[in-house]
Formats: sequence, structure tokens, C-alpha cells
Amino acid sequence: MKFAIIAAGEGSRLAQEGVALPKPLVSIGGEPMIERLVRIFNANGADEVVIIVNTLHPQTEAHLRRRISEGWGSNVRLVVKSTPSSMHSFHELSAYLQDAPFCLTTVDTIFREEDFSRYISAFQDSEADGMMAVTDFVDDEKPLWVGTDEQMNITGFHDSCQGDTYISGGIYCLKPKAISTLHRCMAEGRSRMRNFQRALVEDGLQLRAYRFGKILDVDHAGDIEKAEAFLASAD
Repeated sequence: MKFAIIAAGEGSRLAQEGVALPKPLVSIGGEPMIERLVRIFNANGADEVVIIVNTLHPQTEAHLRRRISEGWGSNVRLVVKSTPSSMHSFHELSAYLQDAPFCLTTVDTIFREEDFSRYISAFQDSEADGMMAVTDFVDDEKPLWVGTDEQMNITGFHDSCQGDTYISGGIYCLKPKAISTLHRCMAEGRSRMRNFQRALVEDGLQLRAYRFGKILDVDHAGDIEKAEAFLASAD
């Protein structure tokens, strides 16, 4: 199984709030977010970890290339390119994800490692085309609500709550057939990952939701402290 990280955002809100480092290098509990993800992915059997970073923050690329040269992340493939959206970043990574099931997330997604391990195991045991991480913890400025039935099959993705219990956690386990839907979205000029997810439903892919207790995104300076407190707590 492959894993992929989108780390090509500008991180403008963190910079405006006084955080000097590029977002992927911001530490949570003493560990850069990008390194935390690679470590967790490898602990869950990653054959390869594909990462995209932008050209705007050469410090991130330099950090990763140095770490790789030191023997860390021997299975890491690095793509360096600035893109206009996360979906475009996903498209740049897709050439390396067409031959095996994969898990994709953004660099600032914070979750408990035990939740993630159970999620990967559930996906590997499932016959579904995709399994999306969801949570009923809502701490997002513009959450993507996920419609589900009683068996946790996904029925739709909504910009506003339609009686939904869960929101997207921004972690996507998918089988290679999902790449065709991505290519269609790009050809049609769609953008944003939420529109790609809607297109998966349109194309009839079987998607299941997997509940995490809590998932946080690090978008603001204050989120760093929140994330550290979350990981340090027993809740």
C-alpha cells in the first residue's frame, strides 16, 4: 500500500500569525508534522510515501532532501511543484498512485496513531472503492459534511449540514480506480478536494466512512497548542 502527503500549500495564515517555519516543518510535540506523518505511515506498512511540496518554501524541500540523505525515509519520493489547489497537488501525485491502494492526506492533519492504524486495517479488509476518515468533532471554519446511511456507506458530501453526523477528516483511502474520476475532474476544470469527493459519488464508487474520535487541522497559530494538547490527552 502507498501513502501520499499534500504539503504544497502556502501556509499563509500561519505566517501572518507569526509562525516563521513553513507549515510542514512546524513541530507538534517536538516532531515536524511532515516527519510525523512519514513515521506513522511507515509504521503501517508503507511501500512508498509520495510527498508534494511547493517551490515557494525551499526550506521544506531542503529539509526533506537532507533527511532522506541521512537515511530517513528511504521509501520517500519527493515531488516539487507549486499548484493552485490540493486537488491539483493530488493530480501531480497521481502518476505514482495508479498501481496500488493508497492513503492520501494533507500535511496538517492531526489524529491519534491508534485511530489511524485501525482505519488502515479496516480499509485493507474492505471491498469498498474508498474509505474516508470522518469525525463528529467540528472545529473547522468550512467543514465538509458527510452523508452516511446506517452501514456508514457515504451518500453525499455537503457544504452545509443536511442532518449529517460527521464531517470529513481530510484523510482518504482509495483504490486506483479513483484516479479516473480525478482525471475527469481536472478535464472539466473542477477544483478543490471536496468536488473530487462529490465526483466519486457521481461515478458510482462505493465509499465508506470510518469514524475517528477526533481529527484536527493546523491552520492557525493557536491550532498548534490545540494539537499538542489533544495528542497529550487521554480524551
